[in-house]
Amino acid sequence: MTQQKSKVAIIGSGNIGTDLMIKIMRHSKHLEMAAMVGIDPASDGLARAARLGVATTHEGAEGLTRLPVFDEIDFVFDATSAGAHVKNDALLRKLKPGVRMIDLTPAAIGPYCVPVVNLDANIEALNLNMVTCGGQATIPIVAAVSRVVKVHYAEIVASISSKSAGPGTRANIDEFTETTSKAIEVVGGAGKGKAIIVLNPAEPPVMMRDTVYTLSDTVDREKVEASIEEMARKVQAYVPGYRLKQKVQFDEIPANAPLNLPGVGRFSGLKTSVFVEVEGAAHYLPAYAGNLDIMTSAALATAERMAQTLLSGEGAHA
Repeated sequence: MTQQKSKVAIIGSGNIGTDLMIKIMRHSKHLEMAAMVGIDPASDGLARAARLGVATTHEGAEGLTRLPVFDEIDFVFDATSAGAHVKNDALLRKLKPGVRMIDLTPAAIGPYCVPVVNLDANIEALNLNMVTCGGQATIPIVAAVSRVVKVHYAEIVASISSKSAGPGTRANIDEFTETTSKAIEVVGGAGKGKAIIVLNPAEPPVMMRDTVYTLSDTVDREKVEASIEEMARKVQAYVPGYRLKQKVQFDEIPANAPLNLPGVGRFSGLKTSVFVEVEGAAHYLPAYAGNLDIMTSAALATAERMAQTLLSGEGAHA
């Protein structure tokens, strides 16, 4: 049966889940909000969803399975925690094997997905992991360098306002660094990846800032810069507040004064430094919370493209 939109549920009625709901209801062409799932009956996200006419439950993923609309749901976004997602996926997969799970936690059950880099290769996956906010902001830059030249090492530093780091983010700091580091290699194409997150307590709150360093073979710098700028424009298509803060910086590491990198060894070649800022769209969250906005925007862009594929019959129906 052909339908105009794919119905979706969001598990996690906190900041990320609520912002995602608003984005879907305001901007989605192929998705329709069907259910908002939480565990706190007093949460603002559940109250807001109910006011907007969306089915709600405060009984978690199990409560979702008992909602009348559950049988019609094609996509489930999980905005809980890494540990909770493992359980949620197992439960829903048992009752609805073909459901598409978009994982906004660092659980990484399914393949890592950064829409501008590798969504097309994973368009039919039943579980996609959206890496982390830092990953969504920086892996496109690493991939932009990797498609021009061999990247031996990439390091990212994601600095976010401590006010935009809720309990889920704080509980997943270790998973953040591990998942992002791995995705820098798997999706970004770096030989070795490293990720660092900084929670900045400054007042007024600062916007998300990301620094990306790559160490690569020597290559035409203009080609690298052009690739990075093209990639930034592609990210801006679904995260309008994403921007390069200044021109790409280059340094030559000479062979007679190499760097000694743990896990990589002695390196000489080209160091590329890229500085990114992410301003949020302020749909539900404040504009400084670009770290949360880029996650919800990337998740929406991913599900939107997958739904378009399903509804048009391009892909295999689950």
